[in-house]
Amino acid sequence: MNVDRLAAILKQAAQEEIMPRFRRLDEGTIQTKSGAFDLVTEADVGAERVITAAIKAHRPDVLVIGEEAVAANPKLLDTNLEDRIVIYVDPVDGTANFAGGLPLFAVMAAVVQNGEPVAGVIYDPLGDDVLMAEKGCGAFQIFPDGRAIRQKFADPVPLGEMGGLASTMFLPMEQRSTVMANLAKVKMLANYRCAGHEYRYAAGGNVHFVMYAKLMPWDHVGGALIMREAGAHVAKFDGTPYHPSDLGGGLLVASDEESWTTLRREVFTV
Repeated sequence: MNVDRLAAILKQAAQEEIMPRFRRLDEGTIQTKSGAFDLVTEADVGAERVITAAIKAHRPDVLVIGEEAVAANPKLLDTNLEDRIVIYVDPVDGTANFAGGLPLFAVMAAVVQNGEPVAGVIYDPLGDDVLMAEKGCGAFQIFPDGRAIRQKFADPVPLGEMGGLASTMFLPMEQRSTVMANLAKVKMLANYRCAGHEYRYAAGGNVHFVMYAKLMPWDHVGGALIMREAGAHVAKFDGTPYHPSDLGGGLLVASDEESWTTLRREVFTV
């Protein structure tokens, strides 16, 4: 599917279903899924419905797998990705931020063809700009006036000078304690509770590493492709490539392979 068309679909859904509800949600429109930080709102449901319908209208042959569809039918995650086109959709990435009125949320989609990620799109409804990448073509930030700025991940620096983004919440407790202590070895650490904005920040060269423990495809397939296209080294904790069907094994992104190895050895010893 054309990546510009996909970006336009995400924007349309944000304008129709997400932004009119931002800071206008009441208790009846927010529900808890697995825990206090795992929420769903009527904006998530409405945006996914609009995105799915628009994609299917343009490409009836494409299988759309959205976060909320999987919540209703977890077996969708077992879909065979070979010999087909699948588009993963996160209608509101950073739902807890959105529900709390924090302006750090995004709309994301990733295109997988024959099991291989070929495009990723992250739309910021508040900035009205898009971070996108197609395999082999680089990563770009596209502004409303049409300007396109090629993205480049940060150059390598020594461990003690690194700043990064890490989501430690889904690490087992004993491993989390070790990693949290090890993170004192780096200069700066942040977590935005929104993979979309974390990938956006990283693609612009603002941090030296990104780490996630839980891998849901709508959160990371597009982002990982964008990181690679921005020049970063991307691998699971065991050093193997990340695949759209991977739900575990962690994901570590760094400036280059040497930086990745240092971070894996000195910080993310899980």
